[in-house]
Amino acid sequence: MLNPYLDIHPDIERAIAEGKPVVALESTIISHGMPYPQNVETALRVEQKVRDSGAIPATIAILKGRLKVGLSEEEITYLGQQGLKAMKTSRRDIPFIVATKGDGATTVASTMILADMAGIRVFATGGIGGVHRGAENSLDISADLEELAQTKVAVVCAGIKSILDLGLTLEYLETKGVPVVGYQTDTLPAFYSRESAFNVDYRLDAPQQIADALKAKWAMSLEGGAIIANPIPKEHAMANEDIDHVIQSAIEEMDAQGIKGKASTPFLLAKVAEKTQGESLKANIALVLNNAALASKIAVAYCN
Repeated sequence: MLNPYLDIHPDIERAIAEGKPVVALESTIISHGMPYPQNVETALRVEQKVRDSGAIPATIAILKGRLKVGLSEEEITYLGQQGLKAMKTSRRDIPFIVATKGDGATTVASTMILADMAGIRVFATGGIGGVHRGAENSLDISADLEELAQTKVAVVCAGIKSILDLGLTLEYLETKGVPVVGYQTDTLPAFYSRESAFNVDYRLDAPQQIADALKAKWAMSLEGGAIIANPIPKEHAMANEDIDHVIQSAIEEMDAQGIKGKASTPFLLAKVAEKTQGESLKANIALVLNNAALASKIAVAYCN
C-alpha cells in the first residue's frame, strides 16, 4: 500500500525497483552531531563513501512534515543549517512532526522505520543507543533496541556507544532475539575503542556471509533486525582506559546538571568531544565512513 506521507527520491525508488544495493543513512548526525558546515560536509562524505563502495546512499529525514528517503544536497544543507531546530526524532515523535509539518532528524530507530517503509534492508550509522548507565534506577533504555527487535533492517555500526552500559545492552538484545555479529572480530567493539570486555554472538569475516545470514533470517519470517559490529579503524581508535575516564567525568557533569532522556546522549557526546579536544569527533567521523563502506559491501552481496 502506498504511504501517503512518504517521499522516496526518484533515484532511490528506481534502484529499489531494479534490485540495486541501497544503504540507508540517518540524519541526527547532521543536525545534532556536529556544527554547520562540518555536519553537511561529513554527511556528503558519507554518501560518497557509499557510492565509492558500490551502493546508492539514501539519507533519511523528515522535512516540512514529509518522510524523506533520499535527500538532495540542498536538503542536506538545509537540515545542517537548521541544526538543533530540527527535532531529534524517534518512533513516538514521527506522527506529530508529520502532522505539524515540522523538520525531524532521524535517530537509529526512526531511520530503521523509514528504511523499512521503503524496502531498504541495510543501514549504516555510528553507534547504536542502548541501556544507559544507572538504568536500574532510571529505566533509561534507548528506543533503538526495541526497534531492532521488530524492524527488518540490519544496522552496521561501531558497536554500542561507549557512554552506555554495554553489558546490560547485550542482555536486553539477547532477550529480544537480536543477533550481534562481529565483523572480523570476536569481541564487541565499543565505539571509540576496537574492543570491550564482551563477546559478540557470531563472528563473520566476509560481507557475503553476513548477507547470507540476513537472507536466511528474513526468509524464515524471523522478525527484527541485526547488529553488524564493525570496529573503528586502528589508526583512529582510542584506548579503553582513557575514554572510560573521560566518559565517567562527563556522566558526573550530566547528573549534576539534571540532564536526562533524549538530551543525555547529545550532551555526553559533546562533552566527550570537548574533553578530548576534538579527538573523539575525528574518531566518530572515521568510524561512520568505515561503517558506510562495509554496509555498502553487505548491500551489494545481499542484492546479488
